Parts: sequence; C-alpha cells; structure tokens
Amino acid sequence: MIKIDGGVGEGGGQVLRVCLALSALAGESVAIKNVRVNRANPGLRPQHLTAMRALAEVANAKVGGLRLGSSEVTFVPGRRRGGIYSFDAKTAGSTTLILQALLPVLAFADQPSSVTLIGGTNNPLAPQVDYVINVLNPVLASMGFLYELRLVKRGFYPRGGGVIKVVVTPVERLTAINVISMGSLRDIRGISHSRNLPAHVAERQAKAATQSCTRAGYPNVSIERDSDQREKNASTGSGIVLWADTSTGGRLAGDALGARGKPAELVGREAAARLLMQLSKWAPFDVHLGDQLVIWLALAEEHSRIAISELTLHTVTAVEVTEMLAGCRFKISGEVGGPAVIDCTGGITPR
Repeated sequence: MIKIDGGVGEGGGQVLRVCLALSALAGESVAIKNVRVNRANPGLRPQHLTAMRALAEVANAKVGGLRLGSSEVTFVPGRRRGGIYSFDAKTAGSTTLILQALLPVLAFADQPSSVTLIGGTNNPLAPQVDYVINVLNPVLASMGFLYELRLVKRGFYPRGGGVIKVVVTPVERLTAINVISMGSLRDIRGISHSRNLPAHVAERQAKAATQSCTRAGYPNVSIERDSDQREKNASTGSGIVLWADTSTGGRLAGDALGARGKPAELVGREAAARLLMQLSKWAPFDVHLGDQLVIWLALAEEHSRIAISELTLHTVTAVEVTEMLAGCRFKISGEVGGPAVIDCTGGITPR
C-alpha cells in the first residue's frame, strides 16, 4: 500500500482527489493521512465523502475512514466498472470537483457510463460548470476524449440542489498535446446566468463584462444570457463565465459569482478583469487549467508540453502527487506566481 501525506503542497482536497483517481487507474492501494490538514475544517467534508463514495463504487474498491471529518483514509481498488450511477452531495458541495476525481476513471472504465451528480454547480473556490463545459472539455477533446456534460439544473451555495449529467464512452488511449504558444485570439464568449432573481441581473452582468472587454481592445464579445425562472425549487444566485479561444487551441477564462448586496455590474467587471489578466500573460492556457490538466497529461501517451499563464501551488501539488502514483516525469519551467511551461513524459497505463 502506497502511503501519502495529505499535507503535501497546499494540503487540500486536491491531494485526495488526485490520489484516489490514480489509485483506481493504476490498481494500486493507497493510504492517505492528514487529509485536508491545511484547511480551516480539516478532514473529509460532504463533497469529499461523495467523491470517495463515487470512486469506490466505480472502482469496486474497499475503503476505510469514510466518515465526516476523517483525517485518514485507505482505498483498495478493484476492477473499474462503467454503468448508470447517481451521486448526491446532500449539500451545495461542488459537482465539478466530484467530477474532477471521477472523470479520469470513467474515461478508462470497462463500458460506457451515465452519471448524475447532485450538489452545487456554480460554487466559490471550484470550477463553475460552464468553465468545465467550455474551457476544460475542448482541451480534453483535443487529446481524444470526448464526452457529454449537460447542465440539468443550476445549484448555488448554500442551498445546492443543482444537477449535472455526464455520459462517457471509454477510450483506449489519450494523445499528447504540445501547446506553448498563444497564437492569435479568435473571440471572447461567455454565459451570464442567474436563478430565482430578476432577468435583468444576468443582462447587467453581461453588459458590464462586454464593456470592459471592448474598452480593453477586444470588440468581438458574445455573451449568452441564462436566466430561466421556470426551474422548480431553484436556488438563488448568479454569475458569469467568460472564455477566449486561440488559434493554437488555447483556452483562457475569467469568472465571477454574485453575492447578496453585490451589484451585477461589479460581477461582470470582475470576470472581465480576470480574463483580461490571463490574456495579458500571452500563454495559451489559464491559471486553473494548469492544475486540472496535470492528471490528463500523465494519462496521455508520449510527451506533452503546455504553457500556462500562472503557476500556482495547487498545480505544483498536483504534479508532485501525480509523480508519486503515475510513474511519469514532470518538468516545470517557471516560478510560482508567474507564467510556466509544464512538460510531462511517460505516465500511467490504466489497467
């Protein structure tokens, strides 16, 4: 059994998600101590419990320490099984972070899968579902992994209740990617959304974001408005996700969420400012794609190389944990807080 210290790097839930996913893919048992030791509420929270239960079911695994607040867990994987699944966080726990752990395993399962995840879809400190669909997924498609992710119902903190549905056809291999140049910017697109709020909230967010981008010299901006009020028992919230695609296959994004007392115009300007900051670094992939792509680079054949707008401790942690379990070699050229190039050679062969 491979022993992992959950306090490595930034010491958050990412260590748990990456370790368990790679354990299921490599068929290697793991024991993790100090789970989320560097967080305000250390140990397993509802979101992490749901992710671990989901992985245990898909990987036919035996688990230990599966309880709220647990700081030590064990995971002994069996054979990966596709199929029809439904997992409910019972809170506003992020469905996209649960998916982050589950998706690589489903990609190499023994048969197609249909998975329903219930919880938060647009959460603070987690990828908004619109980001996953429009920023991460096109990059995975370029590596040969195409799957369907459909937003059924939005869920905001603290109520949750959002629903996403995932349909996955397994792959036999992933192709490496080599994208280190931004190339030219094609356009800026986005989605401005709200639930259980007046329709003008989404409109004002979109208008403010468009104005900010236009003033910065980017006139080709197209933002969809999504303020459907017909959802039953909708949780209350709003937000906006903006993304830009480049001629080299790059993707960069900026987003923001609404809050009580926060003007819609400020939400739109925040998202635009974050996107513009990413664009100013002249890298093809944004700060968040850096850590989200690490496990996929390790699963790809041969040698991958990507440039990211900003290297974070989150990304460095993902690299360190992945090297422990996947047998691949990463090289990072750059310092935390600045642009960087990530090389990955070799990697895990799912079995």
